[in-house]
Amino acid sequence: MSVKSASEKPSPSRRRKWTIAAAVAAVALVIGFVVFKPWLLFVDVRVDEQLPIVASAPAQAQPTPPTPLSSTAGTSTPGTPPSTTTTPTHTPAGPVQLAAGTLISHEHTTTGTVRIVQQPDGSRVLTLENLDTSNGPDVHVWLSAAHVVEGTAGWFTAGSADYYDLGMIKGNQGNQVYQIPAEVDLSKYPAVDLWCVQFSVSFGAAELVT
Repeated sequence: MSVKSASEKPSPSRRRKWTIAAAVAAVALVIGFVVFKPWLLFVDVRVDEQLPIVASAPAQAQPTPPTPLSSTAGTSTPGTPPSTTTTPTHTPAGPVQLAAGTLISHEHTTTGTVRIVQQPDGSRVLTLENLDTSNGPDVHVWLSAAHVVEGTAGWFTAGSADYYDLGMIKGNQGNQVYQIPAEVDLSKYPAVDLWCVQFSVSFGAAELVT
């Protein structure tokens, strides 16, 4: 019965197997870094755009007090009330808030305020105010038909509902503005979702209140 020496070198076939295994592991590691991009969790991207200043609601029409009759004016017909005029409702000259909501956390801790604002020219924008979430790959801003559900149960609800994609998130922190096309029917979308397209999961979401 032969006994292998402790100094005996591995056979060429065994060395080849180890070389192949090491190469496969290296390739898998590189692919993992490319796909998951773990360094993004440690790099913040801050964007601070100018947010529209929301105007106050239109003032209600108020009756104008009647003008007192002068002593030289003719007398009015008995039983006829003094005439009054009504001041018309004024449309605000600045942007008007249509809806707003507060972001809650889903897979990642997320805070901030969402607003949908109508500009004086009739165009609409969505704003993210004081946003703070994790940086991640392929995160988009969605108008979502799915109502917001708290906890892990709400991580995936937006993925099975209708949505309108406003584009990739500009940064994971700060103040941001996104244009809403005129053809979008906002009544179909009661929520906003920060959706990671690559992994089909919500980072955070906000229920809109008009």
